[in-house]
Amino acid sequence: MNTAESVKTYQIRTFGCQMNVHDSERLAGQLEEAGYVPAGESATPDLVVFNTCAVRENADNKLYGTLGHLRPMKEANPAMQIAVGGCLAQKDRGRIVQRAPWVDVVFGTHNLGSLPVLLERARHNSEVEVEILESLETFPSTLPARRDSAYSGWVSISVGCNNTCTFCIVPSLRGKERDRRPGEILAEVQALVAEGVLEVTLLGQNVNSYGQEFRDRAAFSKLLRACGPIDGLERVRFTSPHPAAFTDDVIDAMAETPNVCHQLHMPLQSGSDRILSEMRRSYRSARYLSILDKVRAAMPDAAITTDIIVGFPGETEEDFEATLEVVRQARFASAFTFQYSKRPGTPAAEMPGQLPKQVVQERYDRLVELQNEISWQENKKLLGRTVELLVATGEGRKDAETHRMSGRARDGRLVHFTPGGPAVDREVRPGDIVRTVVTYAAPHHLVADGDLLSHRRTRAGDNVEAGLRPKTDGVSLGLPSFGAPAAALSTTSGCGA
Repeated sequence: MNTAESVKTYQIRTFGCQMNVHDSERLAGQLEEAGYVPAGESATPDLVVFNTCAVRENADNKLYGTLGHLRPMKEANPAMQIAVGGCLAQKDRGRIVQRAPWVDVVFGTHNLGSLPVLLERARHNSEVEVEILESLETFPSTLPARRDSAYSGWVSISVGCNNTCTFCIVPSLRGKERDRRPGEILAEVQALVAEGVLEVTLLGQNVNSYGQEFRDRAAFSKLLRACGPIDGLERVRFTSPHPAAFTDDVIDAMAETPNVCHQLHMPLQSGSDRILSEMRRSYRSARYLSILDKVRAAMPDAAITTDIIVGFPGETEEDFEATLEVVRQARFASAFTFQYSKRPGTPAAEMPGQLPKQVVQERYDRLVELQNEISWQENKKLLGRTVELLVATGEGRKDAETHRMSGRARDGRLVHFTPGGPAVDREVRPGDIVRTVVTYAAPHHLVADGDLLSHRRTRAGDNVEAGLRPKTDGVSLGLPSFGAPAAALSTTSGCGA
């Protein structure tokens, strides 16, 4: 370990999806093993790492604009290092250094584990290091991770994607799907639970296609069921499944495994079968809606959310109306709505019929208005309902002025609540579990302003109060198997400051 005088500080800035957030946890774990410590909020770090996204059209502008702001800081302190990784680095490669020659290291999505070595090499040689691999060098799960949350953790079950959606650049940047072995996944889950984590979210580009690599079509449902007996694991979520690979055994596993939450986030993208075909989405609207019917038959309380793209090339008013009709029938709890964004290198970017901005904006506004009304109607059905909340950190922007706290219900809904009443044990903390009654509904959140019905202090809450975050070592076990590996508890090294 470095001496106090020579300890280097780091800051990671993450753009993009949950995969990037989890990758940043891995980057933080490696840097701390190499002797770095997190920089204070007001301090100037010795190292700034950008973990980038390439999905949205303005991703390039966002990165290069931020790098431009750092240039004077770098010129004033040449020993400071700047590293750029992630999807945009995989795409732009050496172009990053051409546009921002003050960057020290560029690394891709396939070599997260190279960052400490590349930083040291750049420092020693006093020159930029660019390393972009074409395929996965080390599965990210074998790398240590400094977790962002004391109560909720990401667990990647696969990387990459085998689909060829015409609007998406991810497969070309993250490669073909690679599945982790079930025993490794369960070992990581148990390592998190041993640290006090109550909730895990299983991650994959197409999470429910898990098992293709070792030819087990039921692998994902088996994995959900295998999470059930893990003592201390209270909530299991997953994101994002693909409708084409969604099978009845997954619905059964969700309904029959007590700690699997009745929440489903499943991208629709469009309600027009013609547009779905142009997108190379291998399902149609009737198939999508039939899945929702089966989910609700098995779990009437399920909250279903989605992603929708407005303004895909060639989308007509008739196509858009088909999307609105599916939204009316689906009755999503909420939806992430996007205006189509042209990405160089994707087939859709070269398609005829690119729509004017004003047309896309007008359709987008109509979709948002419709979905907001549906979300509000669905939330009002929960008035007077008792909900169990995992208390969260920083979910409510107005919590300080309203004297409320925020938490997530088991179905994923955001609830702002009053942390008072005789049931409170000392004080309510993020990571604790409370039960309360919904008193008000808005389109994007619920409010519970009565006394708490119950409050359970947890080890996660203890860790939040103490300022501790879990650190997990890399997990790598043997052949595929299901069950709780006996070696799992040895994969954790305890909470760190």
